[in-house]
Amino acid sequence: MKLTKRIIDQSRYEGTKKDEWDVRWDDTLQGFGVRIYPSGRKAFMISYRIEGRKRRMQIGDYGVLTLDQARDMARVKLTSVIQGDDPLKMKAEARRGDTVGDLCEEYLERHAKEKKRSWKDDEYRINAHILPRWKNLKARSITVSDAAALHSRIGKESGKYEANRTLELISKMFERAAAWGIVPAGHSNPARKVEKFKEEKRDRWVRPEELPKLAEQINAESNLYVKAFFWMALLTGCRRSELLNATWDNVDFSRRELRIPRTKAGRVHHVPLSDPAMRFLDALPRQKDNPFIFCGRRAGQRLVEIRKAWVRIRTAAGLPDVRLHDLRRSVGSWMVTHGENLPLVGRVLNHSNPSTTARYAHLAEDRVRLALENHGRRLTAAAEPREDPAERMVRELWRGEVS
Repeated sequence: MKLTKRIIDQSRYEGTKKDEWDVRWDDTLQGFGVRIYPSGRKAFMISYRIEGRKRRMQIGDYGVLTLDQARDMARVKLTSVIQGDDPLKMKAEARRGDTVGDLCEEYLERHAKEKKRSWKDDEYRINAHILPRWKNLKARSITVSDAAALHSRIGKESGKYEANRTLELISKMFERAAAWGIVPAGHSNPARKVEKFKEEKRDRWVRPEELPKLAEQINAESNLYVKAFFWMALLTGCRRSELLNATWDNVDFSRRELRIPRTKAGRVHHVPLSDPAMRFLDALPRQKDNPFIFCGRRAGQRLVEIRKAWVRIRTAAGLPDVRLHDLRRSVGSWMVTHGENLPLVGRVLNHSNPSTTARYAHLAEDRVRLALENHGRRLTAAAEPREDPAERMVRELWRGEVS
């Protein structure tokens, strides 16, 4: 029959089983029809053969599409079959990586975990900021306006630094999405045109007067490995990921050093261990079949979530603005204020760029000020004219200054 609106409106499900297909085919366009469901739903579809296999594909629901619209769409798709394309396969491929949730999963597996030691940071930001708002949205539908709104919201909730790092992550994900074909070729990266927040270099570190309260709260932690982690961070200046991934095989007890196989700078770093650091390591119990120094709750695994513990510690210590990375900055700050030179501090913290260490230069100003003060006193003392004591007494008597 030739399908008409009247025929479709009057059609009722005539199958004998609940899952049996009931299709009314159109005589004017071979392979085009409308499927009637037991529920009364009606959907346009096409049927075709590709490489000897019979395929059926739904185009859209009747009511959403008119008969003429559906017939035109069917004609285009059936024409593509003649040209060797498989519309159903193309639809499945387009659906893969369709949502932002799919893109995030693809990015973590194909890029972050393979190429970034800090992939856990990407995973955290994806779960904390991106998926809660964009998970089910089409990746190709994300606009500059969407990225700007998310960036602004994260800035208000979690700070400018976190917002900027998340924006960089979004930009990288869409860059990869274009390379992988997840978004159409030439798709505009929605994060590139969003202006970042202006960041001020952090100058926060744990000062001597703040350390007693911080130490008290670290020692109050019930988990021995958590407690040791924070003390080792303060004693060595190592990054969070470097310590969390450290294994007992990385410790050379004879040389008293911790070997970090791969750092952010991309090279091996040997960290000398002081007496206090060695005492902490000696006190840590080793778990059977667990290679990690700082063991987690799961057998054979390392500590995973350290952020919550740090928030708890810093809040109780009255230092809510001190971030976990500030412990590393505290090591450099303490060393500079006690007279160590910048190149040495750079080696301790394994900085690849001297300009990174240069941020500590202003902390040496107190020592510079004291040196100039001592110099001034010596200079003025040397410049004062020497005077005979008797002559000075006579002058003072003349002025009536001595009775």
